Amino acid sequence: EVQLQASGGGLVQPGGSLRLSCAASGLARDDYSIAWFRQAPGKEREGVSCINLNDGSTTYPDSVKGRFTISKDTYKNTVYLQMSSLEPEDTAVYYCAADRRSCSLGRLYFADAGYWGKGTLVTVSS
Repeated sequence: EVQLQASGGGLVQPGGSLRLSCAASGLARDDYSIAWFRQAPGKEREGVSCINLNDGSTTYPDSVKGRFTISKDTYKNTVYLQMSSLEPEDTAVYYCAADRRSCSLGRLYFADAGYWGKGTLVTVSS
């Protein structure tokens, strides 16, 4: 059974940084991708990054490119999302999700993933 647990959310000031973690278990092989999504109040869920576990290749939408970095620690079965230059508009519940398919902008745009973890709240405010 695939299980994902996101953590690391909290309150951060505008311009600050935060690192989220996604602990994954039950991924029998590394032919999965893991993506980060977020959902702000009253808005649709959107993808903000994705990483292919087999080769470490990444995908980002333009909205976060250059500010967010996704990475993986294979030995810890953990995927990270390093966020910098945070803005109040980044306030949302952040989720990690796994899928057998490779990363794509389409999957990020449509919040398309097979396995979801519970979210962690990120609040950017002074």
